Amino acid sequence: MKVRVIKRRAKSLYTRSRIPGVDWSVNQYVGCSFSCPYCYAKNVVREGEGEWGSWVIAKINAPDLARKHVSGTVVMSTVSDPYQPVEAELKLTRSTLRFMDKRNELSILTKSPLVTRDIDLFKLFRSIEVGLTINSFEGQEKRLLEPLTPVMRARINALQALHDAGVRTYAFISPIIPGVTNVSEIVKETGDFVDHYFFEVLNLRKAGKVFEETLRSEFPESYRVLTSGELFEKFILDLRDEIRFLGIRSEGIEAHLRDWDLVRV
Repeated sequence: MKVRVIKRRAKSLYTRSRIPGVDWSVNQYVGCSFSCPYCYAKNVVREGEGEWGSWVIAKINAPDLARKHVSGTVVMSTVSDPYQPVEAELKLTRSTLRFMDKRNELSILTKSPLVTRDIDLFKLFRSIEVGLTINSFEGQEKRLLEPLTPVMRARINALQALHDAGVRTYAFISPIIPGVTNVSEIVKETGDFVDHYFFEVLNLRKAGKVFEETLRSEFPESYRVLTSGELFEKFILDLRDEIRFLGIRSEGIEAHLRDWDLVRV
């Protein structure tokens, strides 16, 4: 898919976040060419034109806007990926990081190993953590669920490189799909270089009707668990117990029982 880059000037960069535990979000890009079919952002963002993944808005004055100091936790990014392919050319994320107040408490999340390019800048921040989304999708599963994203091995290697460079890391295990995402295997493979974990079960309501139909037809048992109140509740409790048994640091499971529901582990 050809991606159209729309360059715009923004009025502000720091946006108050509605995510529990997060004060501010920073999105120097809006839209994402990784185009994951389950992504909730495609049903949240109203700024672009055309099919999700076919366009990316680049806030070209983001580096100047980034100079503002805000108090609290800042997350980059919530409706885009800061290291999606266009970043390799525009370097907008790198420029934004360069001009951000290094006193900000910053958390970065991406699916791209390009993130390791900016290790030198990460080390300038007083408080920073960098996470990679990991979900164990491979082969046919990846072709259906994340066809355009970097492969898992590249993401895992990026996590290890960040850790080896002295950057605090986390693994965002998402989306967790019953019978598809192997949580224990991911933890086993990454435990030596991940400081803490965050878990998110697939948000089927925000994924949209098209993806819901894909899940129903291709992964019928997963769909049955996610759409049955009793089965879903049991799945969450079993997942909680599995994570407890692994003995890792975790903030909890984002279960999407209603909205941003965090199940403590």
